[in-house]
Amino acid sequence: MEAAAVTDTKTKVWGGGKRPLNASYGKMMMWFFILSDALTFSGFLASYGFSRFKFIDSWPIADEVFTHVPFFHGEYPMYYVAFMTFILIMSSVTMVLAVDAGHKLKKGATTWYMFLTIIGGLIFVGSQAWEWATFIKGSYGAVETKGGNILQFVNAETGKQVTLNSFAAELQENRTTHERKNGLWFTKESGLPSVSLNEVMKGFKANSGILVRTQTLNEKGEKTILSREESLKKLQNATTVVEGANLIHNEYGNRLFADFFFFITGFHGFHVLSGVVINLIIFFNVIIGTYERRKSYEMVEKVGLYWHFVDLVWVFVFTFFYLV
Repeated sequence: MEAAAVTDTKTKVWGGGKRPLNASYGKMMMWFFILSDALTFSGFLASYGFSRFKFIDSWPIADEVFTHVPFFHGEYPMYYVAFMTFILIMSSVTMVLAVDAGHKLKKGATTWYMFLTIIGGLIFVGSQAWEWATFIKGSYGAVETKGGNILQFVNAETGKQVTLNSFAAELQENRTTHERKNGLWFTKESGLPSVSLNEVMKGFKANSGILVRTQTLNEKGEKTILSREESLKKLQNATTVVEGANLIHNEYGNRLFADFFFFITGFHGFHVLSGVVINLIIFFNVIIGTYERRKSYEMVEKVGLYWHFVDLVWVFVFTFFYLV
């Protein structure tokens, strides 16, 4: 009786066969990849959270940064990002429907839902590329001081941010033009700011309705607006005009914010783009009947696992960068 009980117990536990937990080799490997990738994203987001906590006083306010809506620039903060998130979540829904149709060996339905998933992924990638372009280009412009602090400009009456071009003076000065023959480093003229620091300084002094807003947050969680006298004194330390964001300068505030934004959203965007490419391959295989002949649509299910993971990661990225 004891030997029979031991034998019966062993039959209920995986003993190292080819289908652990009744899952195929391909699905197990996909789960291992997802687990390792999840740890990678967790490390990135943890680093972002640590840096934000350390520099909380100078961290940009998301509602003032992500105001990029086509044709309505600056009027509806976060709306376009919410639209991107909705599209990606809906693509996850269509992927579920594609997997379900594959289990039922419905080629037509699987093809249609895979097509919708691919369209959703392309819309998301295109929207993220557009958001990157507007983030890099900038919204209002600012100046940077010797210590690396960002100074923005606001209307004294409304407290709303204004563009540099709206008050900068026009000076007859020669803009520095870099050519290959003049030095080792080559910079195109278009890469220079639209206005010079001298033009900003003169325009500010001539316009008493403009004040300086620092990147430091006050007790209300808002950026500190200086008085006219404090603004003039602060501008004496200005060294350069900053328009947009890159890995060196960031008109929105702390430079680390832009560094993490480009790295984490770019890494996730690469995952989405990779998923779109893989979905395209599976999509064409469905069309030519590859899985119909195999009587198995497991490849659709495996790529579906990856797509759901990408969608889930974006929920965390969206929360960390845009909502918190």
